[in-house]
Amino acid sequence: MPGPGKRHQKSKSKPKPSSSSANVSETSEKRTFVHDIDNAEGWNVVVAVLCDAFNLPDMNRRSGLKKIHANFPEIYKKLENAYNQNIGNEKIMGGIVGIWAKMCVDSILRDKLMKAGMLAKLLPLLDIRDARVVGLQALATVTHHGGMAIRVQIAKETTARLLRLMEEIPNDMKCMELIITTLTHSVGAVACEEEADMKLIRSLDIPHVLRVVFENVKKPEAPFFLLSHGLYLLTSLPYHCYREVRAIPPLVSLMVGCLRSADLSLRCQALMGIIRLNAKDSEEDFRHHDPQKFIASIQRGFPADLSDLMMNWGPANCEITLTLQTSVDYQKAMMGCAQDQNLYKLGKTLAGLIQRTEYSIAEGGFQAYNERIGQAELMDIGLPFKMWTDALPHCAKALRATGSKADLDDADILMLKFHIIRQHIPDAIDLAKKAIDRNPNVAYFYYVIGLGADTRQALTYVKKGLKVKKMTPFVRNYLLWRAVASAGDLGVTLVSNYREGESEHTDGVAHLMSAWEDAKTFVAEAPPDSRHLITVLNWYIVLTMAIRGPELSIDLKELDDAFKKVEVARRFSEFLNTPFKKTQMRLSRELCVRLYQPAAMDWVDFVKRHDVLQSQMDPDESSPAPSVPPTAPPERVDDLASWFETMNMDEESGHSHGYGHGHGDDHVHGPQCYGRSRMKASAVELYRCSWCRNPSAVLKKCSGCGKTRYCDGKCQKSHWSEHRDACKAAQSGLKTENKTEAAKPAPKPSLEIDVLD
Repeated sequence: MPGPGKRHQKSKSKPKPSSSSANVSETSEKRTFVHDIDNAEGWNVVVAVLCDAFNLPDMNRRSGLKKIHANFPEIYKKLENAYNQNIGNEKIMGGIVGIWAKMCVDSILRDKLMKAGMLAKLLPLLDIRDARVVGLQALATVTHHGGMAIRVQIAKETTARLLRLMEEIPNDMKCMELIITTLTHSVGAVACEEEADMKLIRSLDIPHVLRVVFENVKKPEAPFFLLSHGLYLLTSLPYHCYREVRAIPPLVSLMVGCLRSADLSLRCQALMGIIRLNAKDSEEDFRHHDPQKFIASIQRGFPADLSDLMMNWGPANCEITLTLQTSVDYQKAMMGCAQDQNLYKLGKTLAGLIQRTEYSIAEGGFQAYNERIGQAELMDIGLPFKMWTDALPHCAKALRATGSKADLDDADILMLKFHIIRQHIPDAIDLAKKAIDRNPNVAYFYYVIGLGADTRQALTYVKKGLKVKKMTPFVRNYLLWRAVASAGDLGVTLVSNYREGESEHTDGVAHLMSAWEDAKTFVAEAPPDSRHLITVLNWYIVLTMAIRGPELSIDLKELDDAFKKVEVARRFSEFLNTPFKKTQMRLSRELCVRLYQPAAMDWVDFVKRHDVLQSQMDPDESSPAPSVPPTAPPERVDDLASWFETMNMDEESGHSHGYGHGHGDDHVHGPQCYGRSRMKASAVELYRCSWCRNPSAVLKKCSGCGKTRYCDGKCQKSHWSEHRDACKAAQSGLKTENKTEAAKPAPKPSLEIDVLD
């Protein structure tokens, strides 16, 4: 009989199998999937068998990847054991690597897999002929989704091996395509860093990379994804590897030739490569104003051709005349103050002079000859300053004492100029923002913010400043110049780095058009002796090439007037004895113009082939995986590439774990694998402020009509007098459509505006 407390109970759970029976079961399971894989045709089938054998969740859905997150250690261990137990079985090794690569579309899983040693499991496949393609495809997928640290690791560990493989199989276009894709994502990312590791770059044998990639993109049989990735890599490398690029003159010619492509993004990529090529050897666009040299040049007399240009323009409107007259007026004002010691009067005069020309306030002082020491010295004449620039804060104080709006504006102008002279630009910008909050109708305040290094902030404010109704030609020309340089730089960068359909790409197109429009305005309005004319002309010429592309004549006759003005700007620079600086944009413009016609002729067939291949792409295609050439072995190359990139993003909202193509993962969007890049006016218009025309991807829309876009409430308020009728009409129309609301009058929209979708 059972003892106390030990009554017999029937077990509700199944008995556990013995270890021997478990081993038999595992062995049987292994034999089953190994047999299935041995008979599988195509990598997609191989992967499907493995996913089924290991009971993996559907990795094409968010929910599947979440399950892998929750059970990652267990799942990875099963796959790793299967890989290790089947060394030599190329299908199992390749299939498991393919599964891991699929997981890498998730940034967190990618980091875990790389830390666990996935790369070491992937590399052996590159030496197995029949498994090479899936290994390369996996490597391309990992680098496509990889963060910067992983791209650096892969560049270090695979570049030499990939270059060697390219020499061993020069005619295998599928492998070439995948290798160049990987090199673009890894080596390209390393070489594009502003603060790049030059020791690492040198270790990657960039001359070899350039040579083999250049040779492959030239092949007539090169598929589109090889072309797109290869061209992106070739145009990315010049910044830190400009000497290596210049050592291949046909490559430089190719970049210029691509300016005639039908694809805007390729044209911008080519232009970006040319600009990068000239970065290191260029000079800063800074010219020191030497008053003595300036006066000496004028005293020598103007050359007849320059004198005629100034007379036709109107001498009083030319910068040279304004600078000279302002210098005279400045000295008169200071001497007048020495006599009447009226700081308020001096402040009003100086505030006007400051807005007339950049070189309005020079350093000086009240001096007298000291017979005892035998030389002139500063003297105290009863004013609270000795050096003339020190007068600015004292005059500002005198103006503020009146409390009138106009005097407060002038006081701020004096203090802003004082900060600029003392090179306290951050202080000047802070004060300018406060001044704008008090009175947004003074253009000089926006000019000051344009001096800052923050390109986007400068662009936003100078575009607002251009809407001010009253300003001097000097301030207007500066605002236009800064708008052109800022928007041009941002536009070329964004269009070349993002694909059509992404907001950044459309934002970039808006920036390009904004820069081009402002450049045309500046060239039409600025006097022939404008110091910023050559900079704007450089931008205008290269932007015209980038925007108009193949529409331009091969001899660039449409730009003849601009070329003549470039020569005029050079002549004025020589006359004033100021260096005609070899700026980055000047060198880039000269290179484009010099090579444009021969490059267009040499690369016409190449560009045409690229454009034809791209036109065959589905404009809605979102997969960055290389296409499969028809000559590839059918038993090893199937639609596994598309499987790597397939994911059901509609399953649930949100972007947890960074699935898909999120930008937060340092993804390089540059290779334009996604269809022809076109400028769509309607889309671009959504990225321009309805008031100041500032291009931006973070505009907000009017809550009344839901159509107009603004930088902020200030722009909406400034535009309200023009927009009022249309806004109220739109609101009334919306209410009429809704019968239950038809009787209610359209409400006046508040200045609160909704975020642009």
